[in-house]
Amino acid sequence: MEFLMPHPGKLLKPGSNQIGCCMPTVVRKVSHPTHSVPMEEALYGRDDSLSIPGGTSFLGTDSPRVADDGEYPLRKRQIKGFRIGRACVSNGDFEQFVAATGYVTEAERIGWSFVFWAQVPSQVGDTQAVGNAQWWRRVNGANWRNISGPGGAEHWNPDHPVVQVSWNDARTYAAWAGGRLPTEAEWEHAARGGLGDVRFPWGNREPDETNFLPCNIWQGRFPKLNTRLDG
Repeated sequence: MEFLMPHPGKLLKPGSNQIGCCMPTVVRKVSHPTHSVPMEEALYGRDDSLSIPGGTSFLGTDSPRVADDGEYPLRKRQIKGFRIGRACVSNGDFEQFVAATGYVTEAERIGWSFVFWAQVPSQVGDTQAVGNAQWWRRVNGANWRNISGPGGAEHWNPDHPVVQVSWNDARTYAAWAGGRLPTEAEWEHAARGGLGDVRFPWGNREPDETNFLPCNIWQGRFPKLNTRLDG
């Protein structure tokens, strides 16, 4: 989860309601906490956001790797300047939000969430798979605190990005922290890093498993074997 910070003296409009390719399509209404704090306190005395200049940007691609994701065609967008978090919201960040507001996530209220098959604790037993993505398993009790379900506490790290949060959860956190979620066009504009129509944030060079490891990605035969050559 990443969120935008408001420009000085002006609150930004709410972001778009985007549904990811592996997310449930049902959006439920939630009540937002009434507790609010000054932006300085919400950011815990630090401002880790970056200023992204506006201009003409690209959205999508004319060379989709997975056509069903709907990322084509390539089109241009005019983007206004904004500020965005330098990194994803961490478990530690989200924990402080929950402590301050008493917020209960949708996964906690619904009672389950999806877990990658290799991280399902052995004591959970049989789990239900997603139709065309068998590596995602429904696990009762999985949520942002117990990210792989009951008995999987070792997978939780305060410095890791928060997971098992819905769009509604993310929007509520962003509002509490003094910002909002970015739109798809804003996020893609920031991710392209000013390089234009490129495949990756660093350009067009494909990561490999030998000497070019620019990011932390799956290496090996998905979803069965991850060699973790990038460390």
